[in-house]
Amino acid sequence: METPLRNEDKEEQPPICELLDILGAKWSILVISGLSNGPRRFKQLLRELKIVKTQSLTDALRHLEKNGIVRREVFPTVPVTVEYSLTDKGRDFRTVLDEMDRWVLKWRGK
Repeated sequence: METPLRNEDKEEQPPICELLDILGAKWSILVISGLSNGPRRFKQLLRELKIVKTQSLTDALRHLEKNGIVRREVFPTVPVTVEYSLTDKGRDFRTVLDEMDRWVLKWRGK
């Protein structure tokens, strides 16, 4: 994964660069889309996102958690249960995904 932009660099770049720093990581958009259906355990998410490999999903979840998009919650069960969900910041991105879907459907095959 690429090194995140420093705060000084973010202020000098167009806002889209900050977005790409967060979402440009492989599978980020797919993970956000999968979690927009509600909280998921790792294995659930891995099954639903069939094309994403285990390590790639781990990397994407860590990246998104670090950037405040995904929340990781650990439950004290035996064995320990870990659940991932979108933060308010992550849920807010759902509107952007919906617009991207509309754009693809409009221009598909043209």
